[in-house]
Amino acid sequence: METKVSYLDEKNIDQEIIEAAGAILREGGLVAFPTETVYGLGANALDGTAVRKIFEAKGRPQDNPLIVHICDFDELEPLVAEVPAIARKLMDRFWPGPMTIIFKRSAVIPDETSAGLDSVGIRMPSNPIARALIKAAGVPVAAPSANISGRPSPTEVDSCIEDLSGKVDMIIGGEKCEVGVESSVIDVTEYPPCILRPGGITLEMFRTVDENIYIDPSILKKPEADFRPKAPGMKYRHYAPKAPVRIVQGEPEKVIALINEMVQNYINEGKKVGIIATDETKDRYRGGVVVSLGSRRDMDSVTRNLFETLRSFDSEGVSLILSESFEETGKGIAVMNRLKKAAGFDIIKA
Repeated sequence: METKVSYLDEKNIDQEIIEAAGAILREGGLVAFPTETVYGLGANALDGTAVRKIFEAKGRPQDNPLIVHICDFDELEPLVAEVPAIARKLMDRFWPGPMTIIFKRSAVIPDETSAGLDSVGIRMPSNPIARALIKAAGVPVAAPSANISGRPSPTEVDSCIEDLSGKVDMIIGGEKCEVGVESSVIDVTEYPPCILRPGGITLEMFRTVDENIYIDPSILKKPEADFRPKAPGMKYRHYAPKAPVRIVQGEPEKVIALINEMVQNYINEGKKVGIIATDETKDRYRGGVVVSLGSRRDMDSVTRNLFETLRSFDSEGVSLILSESFEETGKGIAVMNRLKKAAGFDIIKA
């Protein structure tokens, strides 16, 4: 398949390109496009045959549900069985934006989109290109991240092209994604609402709407083999670069000392090690390929840089990646959720 690549300016969107991309989606094709979270790989959410192409292009497990993207509030009700009052409060507060809400699905959502579940995740992105594309398509757009399944999600178009060129009809390039991790997923099919995936909307932010909202404890630990995911990213190893990732957890001084010790051992064996650090610690490592995610005082930058940093080690040819850990509060919960998935929950206590 020949993949057409087009580049758009969010502030001055070329309507001819958007209309061509919308027609591809409407006719059952695949288009990768930027959102404020990560790049998405879109298909007509109401066309089971088109949705199956997403799974084929990504190599994605069939029991991993997709998120349906809309661009207007009026598009929601035909897709769901009901809209609880708490959902309306959340929508008023956080849409458009990096929040996916899990609803009971209506009959128009095919099994391919919901992975056979009786629920469906709906999101209204804030990215202007994403919104213009959904509007041009005239259909709701099912879109997981635009990468090979298991790889770090792309937040820049070059990573998207690397993974999907030749596998999709069109890739639309825009600016680097603002948030940098996938949307927060919150389930409103029961009360109190439950966070199934942490993201740019934190627990603390959700609790400004309802103080009873909580995080599903299953997302903080390694899932069981028979676990059936209700939201994307809950079950499988995700976000992984080619080299194995290990997280070193503990007091900062002990973490730095242990990483330095492990790196030296690997260097003595003739191996190359990558280190995920922060601005506060990057100059304290005595070897290896050191990359800072940003300052711990600016978790927005840490979140935004995470996936491209993981990908960057592939071109360095490292044998192992050692990562500092982060406090699991605020956006640190989302960062650690992705790191744990990338590492397959391989955590070393310092």
